[in-house]
Amino acid sequence: MKQKNNDYIAIPAFLKVENGALAKIGTYLKESDIKKVVIFFGNGLIDMFGNTVMESLRSADIEVLEYQELDSVRLEDITALAFSLPNKTQAVIGLGGGKVIDAAKYSGFLRKLPFISIPTSASSDGFSSASASILIDGRRNSVPARMPYGIIVDTGVIKSAPKHFLYSGIGDMVSKITALYDWQYEEDQGYAEVNDFAMMIAKKAVNSFVRTPFTSIQDDLFLKELLDSLAMSGIANEIAGNSAPTSGSEHLISHALDKMLEVPQLHGIQVGIATYLMSLVQNHRYKRVHTIFTDTGFFNYVETLALNVTDYENAIDLAPSIKPFRHTYLHEERYREQAKELLHHDNTLKQLFHV
Repeated sequence: MKQKNNDYIAIPAFLKVENGALAKIGTYLKESDIKKVVIFFGNGLIDMFGNTVMESLRSADIEVLEYQELDSVRLEDITALAFSLPNKTQAVIGLGGGKVIDAAKYSGFLRKLPFISIPTSASSDGFSSASASILIDGRRNSVPARMPYGIIVDTGVIKSAPKHFLYSGIGDMVSKITALYDWQYEEDQGYAEVNDFAMMIAKKAVNSFVRTPFTSIQDDLFLKELLDSLAMSGIANEIAGNSAPTSGSEHLISHALDKMLEVPQLHGIQVGIATYLMSLVQNHRYKRVHTIFTDTGFFNYVETLALNVTDYENAIDLAPSIKPFRHTYLHEERYREQAKELLHHDNTLKQLFHV
């Protein structure tokens, strides 16, 4: 019988999401028999978290071979960094936001070393994914990497991060609604084959999240659901062998904006806006998307950004060229035209873009 699925599916060896997790890093790594590490911190985070992390590792007899703050995701910088890692390194730890997570993840990938992901914000599913966002010739590009060996999230730290990072994570999580619909559409049109198990995992992740009761987006339960669901999304991609379960037409719009704009918004913010737009185009669960973005304050935040509607029109036109081998709704001209019209006629989008 022909084997259709991957013979080997990588999933993290451990996922720890709890308050106070930073102080337990040493315990988690010791349980995995990791004894020598290199740590990359985000800007300013050594002062904030360095003592807690170092003491935890020291108490577990884990040697820190090198540690430094990192603020570059330029391909040249990360490549140089990766091949300067000490030969004794058993794992690369990235602690911080998207930049340092991507840089540490790609460094580990280049050196075939386990990567430990410790995000300090819940701005996207990047902390759990097998890809990295790297600057190539000055523009963000998504490149293959490796699933984290372990994920450690301190909800107390996440709670203290600026709210716009949470809004970004919310946008990225809700985008699975339109991404999955695009993937099913591709199969229906004969362009792809859906992996049922990956589809199930991704659906369970987003549905669990959007149905979580909350009074504040900083509620412990809400944060844990957001982080768990983002981690499940990364696993869905690993099962599928690509990003289709979590990245559809809404992500193509965001990737197009990344290529066009000198200073793009946070990934999940762009994706969230495009998710609401595409849910209207798909005529699929747009009321649910609207409700979660309204209730969490996502839409209120987006209104403050002074977005340019022309940028989004141009991004819609550019979107199919980002991944020409796919066939999302935006790969068809009639849906691109509909999307551009909605930017000017849907009341919510008019309010967001001030048109």
